[in-house]
Amino acid sequence: MPSSPTFSRDVLARLDKNGPRYTSYPTADRYHGGFGPPEYSQALADLSARADAPLSLYVHIPFCESLCYYCACNKVITRHHERAARYLDALQSEMALHSQILGRGRPVSQLHFGGGTPTFLSDEELSGLMGGIRDHFRLLPDAELSIEVDPRTATPERLEHLASLGFNRLSLGVQDFDPAVQRAVHRIQPYECVRDLVHSARRLGCASINMDLIYGLPLQTAESFAHTLEQVCALRPDRIALYGYAHLPERFKPQRRIVPAELPTGETRIELLGSAISRFLDAGYDYIGMDHFALHDDTLARAKRAGLLHRNFQGYSTQPDCDLVALGVSAIGKVGGTYSQNAKSLDDYYARIEQGTFAVERGLEMSHDDLLRRDVIMAIMCQGGVEFDAIEQVHDIAFDTYFAAELQALQRLVDMGLVRNEPGALRVTDMGWYFVRAVAMTFDRYLRERSTQAQYSRIV
Repeated sequence: MPSSPTFSRDVLARLDKNGPRYTSYPTADRYHGGFGPPEYSQALADLSARADAPLSLYVHIPFCESLCYYCACNKVITRHHERAARYLDALQSEMALHSQILGRGRPVSQLHFGGGTPTFLSDEELSGLMGGIRDHFRLLPDAELSIEVDPRTATPERLEHLASLGFNRLSLGVQDFDPAVQRAVHRIQPYECVRDLVHSARRLGCASINMDLIYGLPLQTAESFAHTLEQVCALRPDRIALYGYAHLPERFKPQRRIVPAELPTGETRIELLGSAISRFLDAGYDYIGMDHFALHDDTLARAKRAGLLHRNFQGYSTQPDCDLVALGVSAIGKVGGTYSQNAKSLDDYYARIEQGTFAVERGLEMSHDDLLRRDVIMAIMCQGGVEFDAIEQVHDIAFDTYFAAELQALQRLVDMGLVRNEPGALRVTDMGWYFVRAVAMTFDRYLRERSTQAQYSRIV
């Protein structure tokens, strides 16, 4: 486990830039409209002909009752819960389209409900949706079933119903407990309501509780955030995701309501990040990578120690890399050597599904170079290094020759102490884990050929 870091100002200054989070490679901004329903149907047909390996399933529920100003997710703000009915019908139709090609009963080892706010749906609606999933897919007995929960609207009774549906993992959106910060981002949720939900989830035998936090929000100070960190550690979630707020108001309209002058300075952001890492490590959490922490005995921490981490659109995972079927508006999936994304607006999504076609609006079929670089980048992101022989055997290349330019560019990170060159391998150092995407970016061909870093979140 890495020790509490000491970030030098020189290193931080040289890494003060934006970069992808690499939940996929190529990243979603590289998808194009030339990949649509026919190409996706073919990818599913190819999948149906392969061994009956378990799938991962993602379901996007876009509805939220109120707007959080920092949010960059695809969502629909409404208090009209009746709007969910048409959406749920569309999800059922989309599942039926998949069953027509994959057949019914394809095994699923991982299911995730994201949003938006999945708990916008009523108990009855959630039951109906889960019933449809079980009609079309086969949830394995040991499957990880996770759902994002809004502490402002969930109740202990709601958690009990989720447990009865099979959900065994919860993710709670906390962000910050300070009332002034909550008002500044339009998300009021007292500590007590989160505390009560955590206690209820524990009583119900929930296998894992995750909390999302954000540093860099308006009005955050070192003192206020330290108090939030203490409260989080007292609740002792199994996992913590600590995200840096990316202020991109030109891309995300809700962020225009955030007052730029209230945002922490770059120096304060670094202080917030450093204090959070130190506090979590002191509390017995392992640093997993990027923005993930887990208790030392958690399956995620054990997977990292064993070199078995994987990464998907939900972040780090213990699940082996597998095909991901994504349902709902804007949802992104991975089937075989392809990525696909559904239409981003509800009207477009409905129009496609109700015409009896897949809602895929854009995507990508990976080239040999994409697959090769994907393996390298994911090895860096998940295992903290690359064994040249392993890559050479799978892709029939000479690593030193193919990546000569990248290895030369990587030397600056070696000089900064973030990477070690070893015979036949690259290793990310303990310090390098905190900036691992800067290492991965070196191997991103698209990033090198097109200067588009501004649209990504900051590394620090």
